[in-house]
Amino acid sequence: MTPLKTLFAGLAMTALGAGAVQAQDGSKLQEVLDRGHLILGTGSTNPPWHFIDQENKLTGFDVDMGRLVAKALFGDPDKIEYVQQSSDARIPNLVTDKVDLTCQFMTVTAERAQQVEFTIPYYREGVGLLLMANGDYADYDALKAAGSDVTVAVLQNVYAEEMVHAALPQATVDQYDSVDLMYQALNSGRAEAAATDQSALRWFMVQNPGRYTDAGYGWNPQSYSCAIKPGDQRWLNFVNTVLHEAMTGVEFPFYSDSFAKWFGTELENPQIGFPVEYK
Repeated sequence: MTPLKTLFAGLAMTALGAGAVQAQDGSKLQEVLDRGHLILGTGSTNPPWHFIDQENKLTGFDVDMGRLVAKALFGDPDKIEYVQQSSDARIPNLVTDKVDLTCQFMTVTAERAQQVEFTIPYYREGVGLLLMANGDYADYDALKAAGSDVTVAVLQNVYAEEMVHAALPQATVDQYDSVDLMYQALNSGRAEAAATDQSALRWFMVQNPGRYTDAGYGWNPQSYSCAIKPGDQRWLNFVNTVLHEAMTGVEFPFYSDSFAKWFGTELENPQIGFPVEYK
């Protein structure tokens, strides 16, 4: 290579290096680190995901996911500024930089993935069947075998009958316009089961220990992920790393304690040895 070409090559490499540094400095990750706290978008009205507790403190499983990220950034899970937002503000607040990260029981869909960058899932939602612990039917198999003798209470929805019949094809479906009325139908014996989100089912059992049981069958799966503004791979990689290691690595105790608190389920420790993700 001639001296002139060597000079141009050196200048080009310097420019590339400077560009890489500039790209990193322009990442949301660096912005958040420089600011000294995370701005998290989440809700405040849907336990166990996000709600105001008796001490007037915002709490819930979504909130804990944000606290995990803050802990990874600053060694302190409480270095967070919360933006309490409605569901329809989740995407607008990201793309206008009002929040750094949204964790708000956000279902991953292809349509939404055109507007935001989704992280890896931190929870898999689905529909479940809540039973009275001392009821006539012990589990899903018993409900299904009973056929049309079973009445299922469900929150009123245009897809309610179709949803219930996907699991119990012969069951009678009673729709109610509030969750409280749905649970009242179960408590009074007007319904043998209540169909609701698995997370709501588990939270209700945590709040009422020994009174209810899970039929042991889930369907209609959907993934919940946090989301960031599109176009920032470094920030996405960082949040993904935090969530991944919370579910499989060094922060598993934080994640599993939160899972047990909100859903009443003790998770098994991640398998030691060959990474389960590659099996």
